[in-house]
Amino acid sequence: MIAEHVAFGIIAAVMVASALRVVTTRDIVHAALYLVIVLAGVAALFLLVGAEFTGITQVLIYIGAVIVLFLFGIMLTRSDFDQDEETDHKRKFPAILTALLLLAVMIGALVDRFDDLKLDANPQTTAQVSDELFSQYIVPFEAVSVLLLAALIGAIVIARREEGG
Repeated sequence: MIAEHVAFGIIAAVMVASALRVVTTRDIVHAALYLVIVLAGVAALFLLVGAEFTGITQVLIYIGAVIVLFLFGIMLTRSDFDQDEETDHKRKFPAILTALLLLAVMIGALVDRFDDLKLDANPQTTAQVSDELFSQYIVPFEAVSVLLLAALIGAIVIARREEGG
């Protein structure tokens, strides 16, 4: 049990450091790549607690699809965000204060809600989750895939319109 706690601590520390780099880096491509590390950490945590289906789904959907869409959008728009020198640094203190306030509220709500909750000793297997997902929830699953495809087509259309005009 101790090895799992050490693994959790290492994964969590890497995720927190990468999440901070997502919001502090000036290069948007690097921010997307740091986000990949955060999402891979989430998948590793799911695998650590025995939720294999959710962990692999995290890798396939978020890292394999959403990040690819982000990178396509970044590459197709060709924006120079890292060259922007007019960033307003005067509002950094209120932003940090707001983030800390939201963190305190979130921790309070989570402790209040899940303080005495026990985990189920018999979690569903990967086969049970996939059977339920692909039978009962197949329509929302396919709707999300069509939505992602529409976002990709929209990014290509917008990029071509700006390139040609």
